[in-house]
Amino acid sequence: MTGVAKELYALIERTVEGLDYELVDVERAGHGLLRVTLDAPAAGGVTVEDCERVSHQLTHLFAVEGVDYDRLEVSSPGVDRRLAKRRDFERFAGAQVQVQLLVPVGGRRRFRGRLLGVAGANGQERVRMELATDDADAAPVAARRMKGRASERKRRAPDELAATPQTIEFALADIGRARLVPVLNFRSGQK
Repeated sequence: MTGVAKELYALIERTVEGLDYELVDVERAGHGLLRVTLDAPAAGGVTVEDCERVSHQLTHLFAVEGVDYDRLEVSSPGVDRRLAKRRDFERFAGAQVQVQLLVPVGGRRRFRGRLLGVAGANGQERVRMELATDDADAAPVAARRMKGRASERKRRAPDELAATPQTIEFALADIGRARLVPVLNFRSGQK
């Protein structure tokens, strides 16, 4: 919801959901561009015809409501879909994600790994993820804590620490940006 008033977002959301789609994002960009991103989870994704249908409906709605824009762009979320709402984190549990936090956890703001899920009451949601072992700046927290303790370092080799999956948890409200990590397989016949 970049640069968009809550009233406009709510207006677009009601319209999009009334057409049986899910609103992913609304963004105001340069040169009067209003970008609407939608999804159709029940249908397995968004088609060009879906975008055309929503664009036609929103164009008429904006004329009636007096919404100021020069160009309207309606699209699917793509393979690197943005995650923002609780239902996004529930739906994509088990998927690979990249998360950037507003406040650091363990001295870091950026994390990549497998989304384990979300739990907690509304406003108190906590997101859990398992960190990727090949994350370049994911030096194991345990290794940093052992710095200076030679006896501990000798007992556990660095490779052993890196192979240990680490789980992290943070508040949904602390997420600045989250996206799916695209997993593309170009080999035919394999999934």
